[in-house]
Amino acid sequence: MGFRIVTISREFGSGGRTIGKQVAQRMGVTCYDEELVTQIAKESGMSQSFIQSFSEEASATSSFLFTLNNWASNALSDQIYITQRKIIQDLAEQGPCVIVGRCADYFLKERTDCLNVFIHANMEFKKDRIVRLYGEKADTPEKRILDKDKRRIAYYKYYTDRNWGQAANYHLCLDSGVLGVERCADLICSLAEC
Repeated sequence: MGFRIVTISREFGSGGRTIGKQVAQRMGVTCYDEELVTQIAKESGMSQSFIQSFSEEASATSSFLFTLNNWASNALSDQIYITQRKIIQDLAEQGPCVIVGRCADYFLKERTDCLNVFIHANMEFKKDRIVRLYGEKADTPEKRILDKDKRRIAYYKYYTDRNWGQAANYHLCLDSGVLGVERCADLICSLAEC
């Protein structure tokens, strides 16, 4: 069975975005990541920076705090979520693609032509990547990784009522720290029949 669509959920610093781009290139399709922010902003009429702050990460570390902290802006956050869902579902209908993050695995969970992947890695691998590739200060990478992933966890839980990173939510979970970014892309492509 071939998969036309691949979703990549990932821990911050694990290389998921890079893996998604490599898979898309090998499949000869578009990789949607930051491009989604542009499309959501265009459809919602909100600024890209505002969309970025609401479209994948909660501003608190639990779904309860997310709800409490965003009480005044829940309508906007919900509007962004609904627009995001519509765009992702439309992209899946339009043709083969790779979609990174933004609850795409959840939005497309009923599709039989979609391979849902979660990329994770050990802390040392992630710290090295964000210092080396993103210019993070060498003395603070772990805090940034933990904060960013806590926000993703809260956002995902709030909107999907599922646990982000739980193996049962994905077809494939890969440890990029052990396997390497290239090998992860190889494995995904072998399943997607690139």
